[in-house]
Amino acid sequence: MKQVQFRAFGTPHEVADCVEVEDVGAPGADEVVVEVEAFPINPADLLTISGGYAVRPQLPATLGAESVGRIAARGSRVSGLEVGDRVIVLARDNWTQKRRVPASAVLKVEGGDVLQLAMLKVNPATALLMLRNYVDLQPGDWVIQDAANSGVGVNLIKLARADGFRTVNVVRRPELVGPLEAEGADVVVVDGDDLAERVRTANRDQPIRLAIDAVGGTAITRLGDCLAEGGTIVNYGLLSGEPCQIRADQTIFKGLTLTGFWLAKALTTMPRPALEDLYADLGRRVASGELRVAVEATYGIEDIKAALEHAARAGRSGKVLVTPNGPVR
Repeated sequence: MKQVQFRAFGTPHEVADCVEVEDVGAPGADEVVVEVEAFPINPADLLTISGGYAVRPQLPATLGAESVGRIAARGSRVSGLEVGDRVIVLARDNWTQKRRVPASAVLKVEGGDVLQLAMLKVNPATALLMLRNYVDLQPGDWVIQDAANSGVGVNLIKLARADGFRTVNVVRRPELVGPLEAEGADVVVVDGDDLAERVRTANRDQPIRLAIDAVGGTAITRLGDCLAEGGTIVNYGLLSGEPCQIRADQTIFKGLTLTGFWLAKALTTMPRPALEDLYADLGRRVASGELRVAVEATYGIEDIKAALEHAARAGRSGKVLVTPNGPVR
């Protein structure tokens, strides 16, 4: 059985390899064996391999926060799941051809594009929970986000639009404006020192109470200048590599709140029914075509080095995924 492992922290495509490991074996009574159809390479994966993530796994390690696959075998006490069912795997370490996990660590999904379902666990859930959990948004309200061309960003645009919210989307390159407008973005602006002034002009000075940040550093300061009094900034990434920066006048006089979001923590605190409802909702949106993220390339697991190098490139126009058991339909 093939699996991706890395034995040292460093440049991902240099330190990760496709290796042969023992088969997962038969499932225990409460377990299932999943044959993995596809998994994406996410920024958090690259950051973990490089040693810059919040969690540093014991080496050698296998990564992968999400995947989709078919149940190949199930234990005698497993109910509600059958061989052949398509599931997403909630456990980690998914960069492999097969997973043997507790039945409670999978969720059944139906319909929709396989590659889109492979990306269901992280980015759509992150976008939806950040939209729902911090500010009581009403139809017509505005949200601002940076890194708007990211997987989370595109999902947030689509989810916000479907739920009646309007979005201001901050990007670093002018060539991203048109594609994001085509995805349904209401306003797209290029980042800069005068961001707040241009945002107020673009959305006719409508109040914005929620900002979503993936960059950290001074990007948070600029988002704070765009917010209405009492607004909230939710940080979920650190693309700049710099600590989150917010001015004293923004917190003291403007009453802004800066908080953080980590999907792994959010999922572990959710009751099982809420978890099932969350992914059933997202699965329906994928099946209907409401949620769709561009895919730039797919690779076999043997080509993981090329896949990792591709995923790390600046200026990509879509996600990079791996299909460890061959092309999917």
